[in-house]
Amino acid sequence: MNADFRIDGKVIETKRLILRSFKQTDLEDFYEYASVEGVGEMAGWKHHENIAESQSIMNSFISEDKVFAICLKKNNKVIGTVGIEKYGLEDVLTEFKDYYGRELGYVLSKDYWGKGLMPEAVNAVKDYLFGELDYDFLICGYYDFNEQSKRVQTKCGFKPYRSLVMTTQMETKEQGTLMLLLNSKKNIKLVFSHPETLISENW
Repeated sequence: MNADFRIDGKVIETKRLILRSFKQTDLEDFYEYASVEGVGEMAGWKHHENIAESQSIMNSFISEDKVFAICLKKNNKVIGTVGIEKYGLEDVLTEFKDYYGRELGYVLSKDYWGKGLMPEAVNAVKDYLFGELDYDFLICGYYDFNEQSKRVQTKCGFKPYRSLVMTTQMETKEQGTLMLLLNSKKNIKLVFSHPETLISENW
């Protein structure tokens, strides 16, 4: 089932990054990368047409308090996000009914692709959710055309879980894959029954 989550002032540091809540002064950095064509589209949302759109979305990030801003340590520039979202189909995915988890979503400025920053951020968030918050599992997904996102999730230990058609925020339908990661410190036993499950054995 979906765990409760709020960032609530939590700051996560890695070798090159700081992950924290959004603040109003991040607007220009956010718009700078979110307005680039091909960035949001890889994650299923259309690039921002104007800074007012970025402002509206950033306001929701701040009020909902579930999306980390990814900041470069060297200059505090915001270059992406990691969101701790509720996973969908909670009533259908009955294998998780006795366990607590969330779904991760992320995006990174095109200027910083290929530098290992996204796995660095995802691993740090994963360690926080499994360690301090004691989550049982995490789900992450990618559209099958997005090989970069697939590599990030694989590097972070996620395994293919379900194949399904996903509806993007642009109202298109794309073939996608859900990935699953269990907290290795726990003795979690899952029984998979859904016909689109890619895991052949019970975990």
